[in-house]
Amino acid sequence: MSRRSIKITMSAVLMATATLTAAAPADATLGRGPLTDVQVATHFDLSAGQMPENVTVLPDGTAAVTFAAARQVALVTPRGATRILATLPAPADGGVATPVLGFPLATGIVHTPDGTVYVLYATGTADLTGLWRLRQGQAPRRIAALPADGLPNGLALDRHSKQLYITDSVLGTVWTVPTTGGTPTAWSTAPELASAGFLGANGAKVRGGALWVTNLDRGTLLRIPIRSGNRAGTPQVKASGLVGIDDFTFTGRGDEVLAALNAPNTVVRISPDGTSSTVLDAGDGLQNPTSVALRGKDVYVLSAAYTTATDPNLLRAHLRSRR
Repeated sequence: MSRRSIKITMSAVLMATATLTAAAPADATLGRGPLTDVQVATHFDLSAGQMPENVTVLPDGTAAVTFAAARQVALVTPRGATRILATLPAPADGGVATPVLGFPLATGIVHTPDGTVYVLYATGTADLTGLWRLRQGQAPRRIAALPADGLPNGLALDRHSKQLYITDSVLGTVWTVPTTGGTPTAWSTAPELASAGFLGANGAKVRGGALWVTNLDRGTLLRIPIRSGNRAGTPQVKASGLVGIDDFTFTGRGDEVLAALNAPNTVVRISPDGTSSTVLDAGDGLQNPTSVALRGKDVYVLSAAYTTATDPNLLRAHLRSRR
């Protein structure tokens, strides 16, 4: 994919994120907070569509990432070497029917302890949109179909129940499906998941008996209790005013969160009381951050360069121990 093609296919994103940037509130706290040893560890190839969208960190510290525009899953070693693990099949129409964005994209990614990788793919076509499974030595396989008129985006794994949770940013729905695959169930369609004109429900994580979900348009972090029988409880807004919030991770300090704010070009720390402060910004190398992951004390931040169109990258930092 040429640089010119990327600029054309990303036009919808450019317009929408520009609006989000204008609406984003100024952050009064610009300290580095809990992060040290911040550095850009790996640079990706924008001209090849290597816009990293989501990340899951394997036990050896390798980052498994999705390259949105390239329809790829890649492995990035702790030394920064990048290897393409799989390329998902291109839709017959080139992906122009993909809702809102108009190009096919690989989005959420998680892994299970046995090394199996699960990835979401949105194409606007019924034959490809859905949940895909990658196993070593095997070709990618779709194990759950999702609505072609939706945009599956965030992916979370409950390792205890072996359930996967999928956010749909266009349909305002959270789907659930077992790790074995099958027909997804609409787990929640609460109004708090809906978009406000661009993309709604986005990042997702399971923690403390609940599914936590961000809403990009509304700038909220939600907690949805997981009730008995895998029923969804009523969403609770845990933080707001975070316009452009994408994916996130928990720091291990209670319900403290590190979250990527895409258009504002920052990573923020969200305290359990819902207040937030900026811990990373463009000066640290951020280029439209999309997701954050944590392994031990190592922090991984992906930047897709959707609007900066300069340097998609993987940033690494260290989470300082609490004093």
